[in-house]
Amino acid sequence: MPQQMEFGLDTFGDITAGPGDRLLAHAQVIRDVIEEAVLADALGIDAFGVGEHHRPDFAVSAPEVVLAAIAGRTERIVLGSAVTVLSSDDPVRVFERFSTLNAASNGRAEITLGRGSFTESFPLFGYDLAQYEELFEEKLDLFAALIRNDSVTWRGKTRPALTNQRVFPPIETKPLRTWVGVGGSPDSVVRAARYDLPLMLAIIGGNPKRFLPYVDLYHRAFAQLGKPAQAIGLHSHGYVAESDTQAREELWPHYKTMRDRIGAERGWPPVTKASFDQEADHGALNVGSPETVARKIATTAKALGIARFDMKYSSGTLPHGKLMRSIELYGTKVIPLVREILG
Repeated sequence: MPQQMEFGLDTFGDITAGPGDRLLAHAQVIRDVIEEAVLADALGIDAFGVGEHHRPDFAVSAPEVVLAAIAGRTERIVLGSAVTVLSSDDPVRVFERFSTLNAASNGRAEITLGRGSFTESFPLFGYDLAQYEELFEEKLDLFAALIRNDSVTWRGKTRPALTNQRVFPPIETKPLRTWVGVGGSPDSVVRAARYDLPLMLAIIGGNPKRFLPYVDLYHRAFAQLGKPAQAIGLHSHGYVAESDTQAREELWPHYKTMRDRIGAERGWPPVTKASFDQEADHGALNVGSPETVARKIATTAKALGIARFDMKYSSGTLPHGKLMRSIELYGTKVIPLVREILG
């Protein structure tokens, strides 16, 4: 366990409720996300991640633009994606956007690459879902070359070849920290090790300890490659309030609305209060008072040996004011308590 574990916050720019429970405009949600990141920076939280989606219930489709706005108003916080859907983007353009963000933020950019849990970007940008695996494999191969070389020669089936190609702007002072986001695919775990990249586990349901086999697989893959393992991070949902009762009461209706909306698209049954409580008590949902959330994070950190914990603090229509209070408690109470527990 690293002596100084890192702590971050993630958001997808969920469309939130305003006065009278009316949904806010996408533009206002984006402005609120920027304010949330500014608060996180002021509190000394290590990292802030913004996800990419192309659907009506999330406001952010261009994370790098939002992160650049945040960079201009913050001093130290690391700024990254949560995640960038590399399969339906071009690796060269992704590299250019994040190397530009890195320059603008004075070296504070990072990126998490994944295939995404939603697929709306594939038809939107003209990609075939039948190539779901091939697209990510090839594009990650190219991106890994771009972050490590001044010029790249590369050939694949999904985009034009490159020959001694330089890409601008180059990363100024250090390699661009690049995580591979994994939601439950052993192949993705091995792939991250093969490219010598840190692993970000997205655990959105169930007991986090069920991901221990993926942690073990990651370490075994590095051992077979004869290299030291990279860091493992964890992304999970959470919400912090003054007490356990308050946190659950405030989160529940917004959580249910979000889960039932997505569940209807995927054939899931409506979520029940009992299943919500089960997830809060024994699953991956970190909801409660600062003490409760801190104990849960610390238990997971010990079990999985993670070096980074990112809390997905936004949850459906949960209002901006409540998100700001949750961020404040996370930064001032939860993080110090976790560090104290871990020693």
